[in-house]
Amino acid sequence: MKRYNIDLTGKNVALTGGAGAICTNFAIELAKVGAKVAIIDINFEKAQEVANSINKDGGFARAYYANALSRESLEECYDKVIADFGYINMLINGAGGNHPSGTTDKEYYEDGDIDNLDIRSFFTLESDPIRKVFDLNFTAILMTTQAFAKGMVKTGGSVINISSMNAFRPLTKIPAYSAAKAAVSNFTEWLAVHFAGVGIRVNAIAPGFFVGNQNRGLLFNEKGEYTPRSHKIISHTPLGRFGELDELTGTLLWLADEEFSGFVTGVVVPVDGGFSAYSGV
Repeated sequence: MKRYNIDLTGKNVALTGGAGAICTNFAIELAKVGAKVAIIDINFEKAQEVANSINKDGGFARAYYANALSRESLEECYDKVIADFGYINMLINGAGGNHPSGTTDKEYYEDGDIDNLDIRSFFTLESDPIRKVFDLNFTAILMTTQAFAKGMVKTGGSVINISSMNAFRPLTKIPAYSAAKAAVSNFTEWLAVHFAGVGIRVNAIAPGFFVGNQNRGLLFNEKGEYTPRSHKIISHTPLGRFGELDELTGTLLWLADEEFSGFVTGVVVPVDGGFSAYSGV
C-alpha cells in the first residue's frame, strides 16, 4: 500500500504578503516540509523577523522588500530572489487588504443618507480609495505573477492566490474589497486556462473568517468580546466559530504538492466552516 508523505524539497516558493498573519503561517508550514521560502513584503523588517524564525528552526528562508503595486519594485525583487534561489517554481500571492475609506458606515441605505454629511454612504465613496483597494488585492496579483512566473513558463510550477469569502458572499459595508476578491477568483480561473499548456497550475484559497491584525478591531471590542458583526458571522457559520490559521495548512499543502493535486487547476477552495454553503434559513 502506498503511503503519502508531503515533501516539498526542491520547491522554491516566492510568497508576497509574507509578514501578514496568514502568509507568515504559510511560510512556516512550507519550510517545515522542505520548501525554501522567499518572504516578500513591503514591511521588510517584519519579513526579516519571519525569515529569522524559520531559519532558527532549521528551515530556509530569506526576506525581501517589494511594493506589490510597483512593477519596477517587483522586477527588482524577482532578480534578487533568482540570484539567491536559482529558480522559483511556486508563487503564493498573499498581498492584499482593505481600507476604511473604501467602506460604507451602514449596511443598508436609508432614506436621507445621500444628504447626510456625517456618514460615509455609497454616494460619498471616492474613486481613488476604491481604486487603491482594488489594485492592492487584484492588480498586485496580476503584476506579481507577471514578474515571478517568467521562469515557470519553461519549467512548470504552481501559483496559489489568496481570495476571500467575499468572492462567494459579498459582505456588507466593503464593496471595494468584495469586488476585488471576486476579481481574484475570476482571474485565478482565467490564468489556469492560460497557463495550462506550459504546466503551471493556478488555484486559490478563499479563507472564511480568521482573526488577524486587520480585522481584530471589527470582530472584538475593547473587552475582548464579540462585536455585533462577529455575532452575525458566527450565526451564519455552521461550525459556529472563527477559523484557526493552522486550519488553512492542509489546503495549502494539498495544492502545493503535485502528488496530491497534480490534476487540480482553476479551483477556488473555500475554507470557511460552511459559511458559503449556508443560506441563512
